[in-house]
Amino acid sequence: MANITNARQLGAEVREARKKRGLSQEDLAAQAGVSRAWLTRFETGHPTASVEPLFRVLGALDLSLDLAERTVTDAEAAVLAALAARAKR
Repeated sequence: MANITNARQLGAEVREARKKRGLSQEDLAAQAGVSRAWLTRFETGHPTASVEPLFRVLGALDLSLDLAERTVTDAEAAVLAALAARAKR
């Protein structure tokens, strides 16, 4: 399972799932009832892709979206703190 934190990562995971199933964008768009243009924007992480078609695409691929609380490692926290301190300068 991928740890997805942004639209680009989610789009890439959907694209990978589509390709693993041997589906073209046209095929998946038709199965999900979305336009190929929407699917193209979504797979490339376009930030204005609407949410409802996403659930149709996930359903067509037999995928679900699970939410989990994000954990930050000590190393990530240290980097984030350093970046925040640098931004304050």
